[in-house]
Amino acid sequence: MADLQGSYDELFTAVPTALAALLDGGDVGGSVAVFVDGEPVVDVWGGFADAAREVPWQRDTIVNVYSVTKTMTALCALVLADRGELDPDAPVARYWPEFAAAGKESVLVRHLLSHTAGLPDWDGPVAEIYDWQAATARLAAQAPQWEPGSAAGYHSLTQGFLVGEVVRRITGRSPGEFFADEIAGPLGADFRMGLPAEHDHRVALTVPPPSRDEDYIAGAANGEAAHTGTPPSPATQSPATPAPATPTVPTAIRLRDGNSVAWRRAQIPAASGFGNARSVALVQSAMACGGSVRGVRLLSRAGVDRAWEEQFSGEDRRLGMPISWGLGYGRFGGTYGWGGWGGSTVMIEPEARMVVAYVTNQMREPAADTRGLDIVMAAYDGLKGLQADG
Repeated sequence: MADLQGSYDELFTAVPTALAALLDGGDVGGSVAVFVDGEPVVDVWGGFADAAREVPWQRDTIVNVYSVTKTMTALCALVLADRGELDPDAPVARYWPEFAAAGKESVLVRHLLSHTAGLPDWDGPVAEIYDWQAATARLAAQAPQWEPGSAAGYHSLTQGFLVGEVVRRITGRSPGEFFADEIAGPLGADFRMGLPAEHDHRVALTVPPPSRDEDYIAGAANGEAAHTGTPPSPATQSPATPAPATPTVPTAIRLRDGNSVAWRRAQIPAASGFGNARSVALVQSAMACGGSVRGVRLLSRAGVDRAWEEQFSGEDRRLGMPISWGLGYGRFGGTYGWGGWGGSTVMIEPEARMVVAYVTNQMREPAADTRGLDIVMAAYDGLKGLQADG
């Protein structure tokens, strides 16, 4: 069995066992955390931080979690909404006047958060996503592909710039700065959007699936689709449910882009967050625990509940599957969350005040990737034991 580090409650033994099985099955490295009531009942890691399997995964190893970052950016917007500084039902142009161009006067803030704004595709050069002003100006000039609010289409790269620019217009701070000042800092969470160079030595670069290289493309390519969906609630779907498909975007984003220094330094609030499972679970415990975690209140209970309100239910035009969107989170029965390209996952269970987070540097072919769901199901086994003891 793979050698794991960290600690866990004996009731949750199935979780480290599941991580060890993934590493024994060929994964390079990863970490898992399960928080209940804002405290860790599982915090384990193992494997290696490099493809050559020479550098052991450490307690403070961090990795690009790709679209799990969206839940952090959404939380920034939700905090502002809870403070009365952002109205989800207001036109985006109230905060970002230039956005009203090309027929977007009726796009509301909640449309950005629920992938219904009609701006799902990044059609600029890859280099432009590293330039905040250029990226947001491009999106402000685009026309929506459908009547805003009438349909959903996963905004895989664009959502972070859209929501992030609203945050910036309101606060005068970039989304990464706001997140650091108002969320990660107060909580002591090791998660960043826009990674300073002094943290590079801790980064586990993403490893492509077996037989692939760094030209591996995000999204549907050559008939294949990359994983982005969070595992469904076990109460609503079978553990055998395959990972959902991701969109085809006009500009191909390759693994070499995600592993680049430019990507790490830039703020790409839909896809360039760096952290470990512990930090993801800690931050999202605020959403699982009514807005407060470890004595730090980020949101009111009403502010948390607002995030779970359904904004759209139906076929997502880019994911090609039925989905229910809240404000920045996917809704799966009574659980909420999302996943990232490559397999990283966060699942929030408010009724049990539980968060499950899994991050990895090992990509797998998406059609066979059920790792996040396997970890979540293992956590539910522990939760049953905890509730029985309680």
